Amino acid sequence: MDQQLTTQQAADLLGISRPTLIKLLDKHEIPYEQPSGGRHRRLRLSDVLEYRERRRGERRSRLAEMTRQAAEDGLYERSAEDYREALRRARHAR
Repeated sequence: MDQQLTTQQAADLLGISRPTLIKLLDKHEIPYEQPSGGRHRRLRLSDVLEYRERRRGERRSRLAEMTRQAAEDGLYERSAEDYREALRRARHAR
């Protein structure tokens, strides 16, 4: 788990682009090491996996909240035709 990854390896593991990973590193979302005098950043595999699990948990939580809100609003009681009609009206309202 203490295996060191390059930024490209970490980006590949997370399924994101390297520039997106660099933005996450710059925002301190994932810890990294930069050897003194070196330009290249290294990430620990355990930190990358921890970030991935944290993001999965956040997504699950948001989905659960959206599902709860939809149920509360009675959206599961609507037909597919109701959704198509609402979408059509929303597109024409622009």
